Amino acid sequence: MSRIPIALQLYSVRHNCEQDLPGTLRAIAAMGYEGVEFAGYYGYEARTLRAMLDDLGLRVAGTHLGLDALLGDRLDRTIEFNRILGNKFLIVPGLPLERHNSRQAWLETAGLFNEIAAQLAPEGMYVGYHNHAVEFTPLDGELPWDTFFGNTRHDVVMQIDLGNALHGGGNPIPFLTKYSGRALTVHLKEYSSTNDKALIGEGEVDWPQVFELCESVGGTEWYIVEQESYAFEPLVCVDKCLQALKGMGR
Repeated sequence: MSRIPIALQLYSVRHNCEQDLPGTLRAIAAMGYEGVEFAGYYGYEARTLRAMLDDLGLRVAGTHLGLDALLGDRLDRTIEFNRILGNKFLIVPGLPLERHNSRQAWLETAGLFNEIAAQLAPEGMYVGYHNHAVEFTPLDGELPWDTFFGNTRHDVVMQIDLGNALHGGGNPIPFLTKYSGRALTVHLKEYSSTNDKALIGEGEVDWPQVFELCESVGGTEWYIVEQESYAFEPLVCVDKCLQALKGMGR
């Protein structure tokens, strides 16, 4: 398959974005990132954001947004915003407690995501879910990750966050095979049991295996770097992460 491009989740540099989004995007592009994933829009309209990205040669790898933005009357507005932005991946990064506090709640949430996926399909867009740690802690006899993805349509994106899963005590890598073709975007985050500020390549993630599976059975279209702890200034950290990935042949 063709090479998978690398984007940055802008939450990694959120304070920089709050202070100067255009300048932060310029810095990201200069590092060599090919795209960005949004986690908020910092007061900018979709057309303005699209123009900024186009000027820098950056593409949109997705956006993180609350589930409410995909429900009821808000869904049409969300679709229109992301159509202008040029984004097809609408990823929910967390859920209210009542939607994940039991196996039954997870099943009901899976049904809701199926409904959203069916509404997005004619638009060429996808809904997805991004894990933290709780999804890899057994609940009512099953991992929530299995409860959810075992009961959702194939086109509900499994945005696995490697570091978060490992923090939860789970091994995320086998799920790339178990739910093959569903990891359309993957969060590359390091995990270290001894260094909570580890950057990509400095911890315990089996990166060669991750790349092999993403590039064979995962269906992965984007690698997305997310760094949430810092030994250096955030922009320095995300640059180091990208250079590490390039050093691994990515």
